[in-house]
Amino acid sequence: MKVRRVEECRLIDLPKISSESGNLTFIESGRHLPFEYRRVYHIYDIPGGAIRGAHAHKECHSFLIAISGSFDVTLNDGHSTATFHLNRSYYGLYICPGIWRSLDNFSSGAVCLAFASDLYDEQDYWRDYDQYLTAIGLGKA
Repeated sequence: MKVRRVEECRLIDLPKISSESGNLTFIESGRHLPFEYRRVYHIYDIPGGAIRGAHAHKECHSFLIAISGSFDVTLNDGHSTATFHLNRSYYGLYICPGIWRSLDNFSSGAVCLAFASDLYDEQDYWRDYDQYLTAIGLGKA
């Protein structure tokens, strides 16, 4: 597995078409994201103080958008950490494989829209942080 760094993750602006009757933003697979997406899902009705994510993917690329409200995404590669505040629907956060992520600080009514490069596969997840660190060569064997 290729060792990844937080610096490879980034905010991506999406097209925004504005008019007097409102705004429209769209995403086209293979055009706006650095991967082709195969799965789209959303996270909603998050209770106050809840933490979502708390995992890393082995192969799957992800892109997260705050469709409504706001939340924070903290990324960690075992060496460095970065936190991104998502609060607009016309940009999102690209997360490459091999990066631990957790989502928190959800506002009331927040909705996170997620795009994934792969279909759901439980084998693609590291859900234990110590096992993640071991897998990327930073933990105790």
